[in-house]
Amino acid sequence: MLYESRKLAQGTSFETTMHIFDGDTPGTVFMIVAGIHGREVGSIRAAQKLVKQLKNGDWTIERGTLIVVPIANRPAFKKRIRGKPDLNRTFPRGPSGRTTHEMSRALYKIMRKYKPAWYLDLHEANGLSSASADVLGQTLITDSGSPAVPAVRRVIKHMNGRVVRRSHRFHIRMHKLKGSSRTAAADRLKAKAVTVETCWSLDMNIRINYQTEVVRSFLREAGLI
Repeated sequence: MLYESRKLAQGTSFETTMHIFDGDTPGTVFMIVAGIHGREVGSIRAAQKLVKQLKNGDWTIERGTLIVVPIANRPAFKKRIRGKPDLNRTFPRGPSGRTTHEMSRALYKIMRKYKPAWYLDLHEANGLSSASADVLGQTLITDSGSPAVPAVRRVIKHMNGRVVRRSHRFHIRMHKLKGSSRTAAADRLKAKAVTVETCWSLDMNIRINYQTEVVRSFLREAGLI
């Protein structure tokens, strides 16, 4: 496995690091972004843990290419805020839309360059979806009609088979979110794009473990591990 890191939005207040892991054989390009919202710390820690494990050789990418951006909105993360403007509303909307923020512009440039077949956007949300259909905690979200839906259902089945507490179980949600990186990846790049949402009220280590296991499940689905 080969590894390299690059800077995104270099020279700006949003400068951040992108990590690229290439397997020993060609295969699928898979992109993971966390920290679009700076206060969703569990998802950021999960992405950082993933990078650390791969760099340490705890496990490896066997085929294809994995791109990881652990902190997309560094200024918001430093302040532990969602971010203003909301970075997840600044990606291209529709076939002729454009990015409206320097960081979304940098991320979308990478997306266009590598054309990932899979795109995971790691987030956190309020509430437990087992208790209410109106909240997004413990959900995997994809666009209605997405080719990712069968894999999402398999990952949810896998996760719920490991979850000890029924209230922590994951559920699928299907809707587009205009201006989000997920919907831009799906609409513009035809990627299998999924948003991962763990619940803020859970213990940090539990959230990190859920996020990392979801990521590994999708990497298996895509054939990288």
